[in-house]
Amino acid sequence: MKKLLTVFVAGCLSTAALAQQDPQFSQNMFNKLWVNAASAGSNEAICANLLYRAQWVSFDGAPKSGVLGIEAPLFNNKLGVGLSIATDEIGFDQSLTAKLAAAYRFNVGAGKLAVGVDFGLLQNTIDGNFTAPDGIAGDPAIPANAVSGSAFDLGAGLYYNSEKIYAGISATHLLESEVELDKFNKTYERHLYGMFGYNWEVTPSITLKPMVFVKNVTDNTTLDVNVNAHFNNKFWAGLSWRNEDAVVGMIGMTLFENLRLGYAYDFTTSDLRDYSDGSHEIMLGYCFNVKKRVPVSIRNVRFL
Repeated sequence: MKKLLTVFVAGCLSTAALAQQDPQFSQNMFNKLWVNAASAGSNEAICANLLYRAQWVSFDGAPKSGVLGIEAPLFNNKLGVGLSIATDEIGFDQSLTAKLAAAYRFNVGAGKLAVGVDFGLLQNTIDGNFTAPDGIAGDPAIPANAVSGSAFDLGAGLYYNSEKIYAGISATHLLESEVELDKFNKTYERHLYGMFGYNWEVTPSITLKPMVFVKNVTDNTTLDVNVNAHFNNKFWAGLSWRNEDAVVGMIGMTLFENLRLGYAYDFTTSDLRDYSDGSHEIMLGYCFNVKKRVPVSIRNVRFL
């Protein structure tokens, strides 16, 4: 039975890898830079966000992903820059991606519209010590030793945000780059993303923040719909739904000024629900506000 489960899981992981090559996260509201270069600098602060996700934790070789994003505004918030570094491990396949993003922002109505691009380096490694689920050694399709390769990457996007709303469309892996790995090549399929979010102040102490996040790759579309309730800008809690995959519970809090900690747990709703213990995801974020010092003119009332 254990052997059959191993084969089943390996098949599921292979299918997931083909349908989706960018790491998947549930707390997408804190991970915009990774999927959309145009969001760089949109917080008008120097911000860093770190996410780590352990998916399907009961399976050996299940996906483990992490991403670090750092961004900052420049030139009076007209330009945004960002750096993203992500790791992803699925079974015997490991990847490392590093991207530099730049976005030009200009005023549109009550908000700002940005156009952004990112330039990146993809690196993949195949662990040659992997043993096939059938237990047969010497499979010619599996490298005898660890092999790795790299390729150039390119992404682009549009992003609009105001005090109340934000929206963006973007694409990663525009070049559909190919990484050569010994006896076979890995092609990074183009990923398309869309997002929309709204801040609704219900009361002075409660704000609802719904978000819709869409991803499409090779005609496979994933939809995340979520809402978080923020209380006094100190705590938040919410729910998310991902089609044919999971229902997600989210909680978080502000530990210190501008330092945030979030946690998400995925309750699996797909065919894996009878075997999976779900997925865990942790987020740590910090923003340092950059404000121009405004000269204060002190005038004596006697000279008014």
